[in-house]
Amino acid sequence: MIGYIHYELPPEKQNFSTLIDMLNKMDVREDDPDYKNPVDQDFEKLAKKNPDHFAVRQYAKYRMATGKTAKSILVSCGARLAVFDIQELRDITAYDELHLDTIGEKRTALFLIMSDTDASFNFLISMVYSQMFNLLCERADDVHGGHLPVHVRCLIDEFANIGQIPNFEKLIATIRSREISACIVLQAQSQLKAIYKDNADTIVGNCDTLLFLGGKEKTTLKEMEELLGKETIDTFNTGESRGREVSHSLNYQKLGKSLMSMDELAVMDGGKCILQVRGVRPFLSDKYDITAHPNYKYLSDFNPQNAFHIEKYLHRQLKIRLEEECEAFEVNVGDDEEPLEDLTDETQQMAAGYGGLL
Repeated sequence: MIGYIHYELPPEKQNFSTLIDMLNKMDVREDDPDYKNPVDQDFEKLAKKNPDHFAVRQYAKYRMATGKTAKSILVSCGARLAVFDIQELRDITAYDELHLDTIGEKRTALFLIMSDTDASFNFLISMVYSQMFNLLCERADDVHGGHLPVHVRCLIDEFANIGQIPNFEKLIATIRSREISACIVLQAQSQLKAIYKDNADTIVGNCDTLLFLGGKEKTTLKEMEELLGKETIDTFNTGESRGREVSHSLNYQKLGKSLMSMDELAVMDGGKCILQVRGVRPFLSDKYDITAHPNYKYLSDFNPQNAFHIEKYLHRQLKIRLEEECEAFEVNVGDDEEPLEDLTDETQQMAAGYGGLL
């Protein structure tokens, strides 16, 4: 069905809303194997026009299933895509307004905000990242000779809560050459292993910089201890034996000791951090005091009036797509102008619907 939508329908119909509508039209009758639902009829028409069409070949494989199996497939598919029956989600995915493929060509700030308590729609964030990486890599290779003009840096906070990004362990190893980087923020390294399993070590290995801000999760502490390595220390032991004569012994020895043990890392000062850059020894540093930054005065922490209220920018009376052509009308109503009630019925409705101005 996605192949049919992509190749046969106009761009304004190429969205999840159309896919759900097609799925809702599909009906399987176990007692009537010759029954054709509207989607079956559409594919039959396409098969007559182009028997070798990609969508036709894929749909033919589905049609090989018996009535009970086909119904099971539809129920499973409907359950997985049920979230797209929500009207707000249909509106979000109805058309493209992000233009992810152009982010690497001009300075752009894109914020993906999600709930930290409700994970129902986190898959959307994962989809955006997956599409953005693929589009930018293709754009870099096909248009810009392998390098994007503007470096794209992804600050992925709550990385473990956005769901799994497909093939991320491969993407993080290849996107660097296209001027794309990803900063992964985790509460504990065990979160990464819970999602990406054996590929978690591959993801960490492709990160050139590691910043440890503190924590008490054992897996993270153990890996940090091993990462910091050991230092050489001198030890000496003294002994005394008493009998008829008193004898003393002194033994010097060199030993290796962890630079910071797990218990030392667990109680590390909250104002400190450990930074390791590839090719450089890790070092202990003070965390930056954000209140000392010259632009701190512009933050909402400094003054609540600086808070950005996104709700003010989400209210839209008229939804216009970038590619649409519209007619614009200007209606001025004043003492010397034509009263609104003297206008045509159509113009009155338009003026009233859009606050008097179009």
